[in-house]
Amino acid sequence: MKALVINRSPARFLTARILKDRLTDKAIESGPLNLKDVDPPKAPTNEWVRVRPLLSGICGSDIATVFFQSSRYFEALTSLPFTPGHEIVGERLDRPGERVVVEPALTCAIRGLAPCRFCASGQTQLCESTTIGDLKEGIQLGYCASTGGGWSNEFIAHERALHSVPEDLSLEDAVMVEPLACAIHVSLRPTHQQGHLAIIGAGTVGLSTLAASTTLGDYDSITVVAKHPLQRELAKRLGATTVLYPEDLLGAARRLHASQRVGHYVSNGYDIVIDAVGSSSSIESAIAAVRPGGEVIVAGMPPRQSLDLAPLWHREVQLKGAYAYGEEDLTPAVAQRIGLTIPTGQRPRTFAIALHLAGRLQLGQLVTHRYRLGEYVPALRKAYHGGREDAIKVVFDLTKRKSVHDG
Repeated sequence: MKALVINRSPARFLTARILKDRLTDKAIESGPLNLKDVDPPKAPTNEWVRVRPLLSGICGSDIATVFFQSSRYFEALTSLPFTPGHEIVGERLDRPGERVVVEPALTCAIRGLAPCRFCASGQTQLCESTTIGDLKEGIQLGYCASTGGGWSNEFIAHERALHSVPEDLSLEDAVMVEPLACAIHVSLRPTHQQGHLAIIGAGTVGLSTLAASTTLGDYDSITVVAKHPLQRELAKRLGATTVLYPEDLLGAARRLHASQRVGHYVSNGYDIVIDAVGSSSSIESAIAAVRPGGEVIVAGMPPRQSLDLAPLWHREVQLKGAYAYGEEDLTPAVAQRIGLTIPTGQRPRTFAIALHLAGRLQLGQLVTHRYRLGEYVPALRKAYHGGREDAIKVVFDLTKRKSVHDG
């Protein structure tokens, strides 16, 4: 079968990193990712299912891996060679015609282990067992040598990780269920989902978080920082109160409460700022624009970087990470508002909330470009340049449909 595979090659990783901005195609062709003929992965137990991908998304974390921009922190939490792809809608090969989305986290239950303290409490995103058990190292399917990934003709997934897709949900909406689950977890990370919210970044993470926050939160206003025309248009369509350019955020924070501004210091600001970019400048902007004692949620995967944390210290800002998904605390009022029935004493899984909301939010509209697997060079180039080339979510289309590069 065909699969895109990332191999262990320091020279190729370095080449991709050096060339990525000036010669993006050359960086991809010379980098660690190659299209190969490989054997299908072997199922470790009879609880594993073979799945044929139909659509598989390209995530920002995939781009960071291909271009060697990821933090070295993740090296111990992956196993090479691996096939990327963790945003997947596919078809079970043991039940032809049954479409599924994949919850890709390789947690204790998936690895055949007794639950760690975090899995036992429903916080599977914090699982302590991602390097042991039935599988090789890997935080998710798509970063693990044992499972394969969505950028291929076939991979394996544990029965517990598969969620059936309703018949009336489009493939585009279904492939966005995993990013939506991430966005739901991000939107529920603030202590209270009230007041004035700002979201920095309007790629897939930022726009999905906007959609989740308008649905699950009770905000007075939601401001989105977006650079590019399509991002700005989609932010307005998905419910942003205000859409700003990056250089206008601090001024808008000052005007919220007619507060003082001296240089980069503002005496008041947004109650919550979600950084959906993950760069040093975006995180510093978030800390500068939030009010004293407010919360900054880091939702975009950050590389190793240098930050000025003096404003965080001086203004007692809370900085929180938001990774993946597990179980969520929904108030009865929010559950009733979105029409989700939760059995007494239980917390819903984030993926269940995402599947429940997927048809209503229709985030398939963020899928702007589709490519076949053999077109991985232009696909990754388009995803890397993103909003600059009117791209939001780029996917590999493994159906037999004709390749469509725009829309």
